[in-house]
Amino acid sequence: MALTAASTLFSYSVFAVSAIYRVTVADLNPLQLVLVGTALKTTIFLCEIPTGVLADVYSRRLSIIIGTILIGAGLMLEGMEPTFLAILLAQVLWGIGYTFTSGAQQAWIADQVGEEAAHHVFLQGAQVSQVGGIFGTFLGVGLASYRLGLPMVASGALYLGLALFLALFMPERGFTSKPEHPLAAWRAIRFTLHKGLHLVRRQSVLMILLGVGGFHGIASEGLDRLWEMHFLQNFAFPDLGRLEPIVWFGLINAIASILSILGVELVRQRVKANHLAAAKILFTIDSLLIISLITFSQAQSFEWALAACWATDLLRAANEPIYIAWINQKLDSTTRATAFSISSQVSAIGQILGGPVIGVIANDLSVRAAIAASGVTLVPVLLLYLRALKHGQS
Repeated sequence: MALTAASTLFSYSVFAVSAIYRVTVADLNPLQLVLVGTALKTTIFLCEIPTGVLADVYSRRLSIIIGTILIGAGLMLEGMEPTFLAILLAQVLWGIGYTFTSGAQQAWIADQVGEEAAHHVFLQGAQVSQVGGIFGTFLGVGLASYRLGLPMVASGALYLGLALFLALFMPERGFTSKPEHPLAAWRAIRFTLHKGLHLVRRQSVLMILLGVGGFHGIASEGLDRLWEMHFLQNFAFPDLGRLEPIVWFGLINAIASILSILGVELVRQRVKANHLAAAKILFTIDSLLIISLITFSQAQSFEWALAACWATDLLRAANEPIYIAWINQKLDSTTRATAFSISSQVSAIGQILGGPVIGVIANDLSVRAAIAASGVTLVPVLLLYLRALKHGQS
């Protein structure tokens, strides 16, 4: 919980201002904004499985610490050098760092508390994440009022401090590292990777979930990179006196986080950790998500756009912990981090393939058209959920 609260506090202070920083200070166009995301996801695609396997072979704790350091370094670089190339390099560092934490963190949690309790921890962690996001948003807006790049530099430094804290106090129970001899370690790495891939191939529900992750990856890239530009280009912000538009983005993010906390709590209380229940609730959530995305893209008033934006954030927040818990039920400890990494890599493939296409649509047509295309991309996900329900596995 401490790790989740701190990392979301730091990262949300950046997310609250990063797009505005890239548009107004670095002067990136819509295609460049999406290419920044593509660089990040390409890095994740290349590094996700190797770092996940290393976490399974050596240490989930060490993997998380290394990733935290690299994320901090990437954030500091972007905040200090507002150019397209520097931002690309910063995203590569951030992406490598993320892959060291992705999968390793979920596997570390399951090792500490057990698979049964992990379901509730994932949901509680999502709520803690939203609380950290609220405070992080206000922190980022406050720092940005002095200089737009300051939240990135400050968050990068705080991530480095978090890495030191983890190195001193983070436990690692329930995990045994593989042999330390180099040749034996590489054999263990190959064996773990092969076992993880075999596990995914032989379980139809996991294959379906990987497909869901891929389509979500395609859909998320356009929204994540372009929603702020959509507000800046197509709507007039209500007057807040002398306050800058960045304050509006802070309010949007903060209220979205509060709504997401409530949504995840509702899911936590009512949804049981079994495949049929997960498929049904995810089908409903993603159906509403498609509607909210298209509504957001086509809204003609600030009020309608704001409502659709908040609905989209709430639905995405509710989706993620259920999706993670569903995958977790089909995994064993020896390949858990590897399988989570495979899932993240599939999502990265979707973003790599879909991101530039969404960027071209935004450049050649409009940002509205690009966000609408992101919504339409989620339609095949509904068919995958229906297939999971048809299998009826538990």
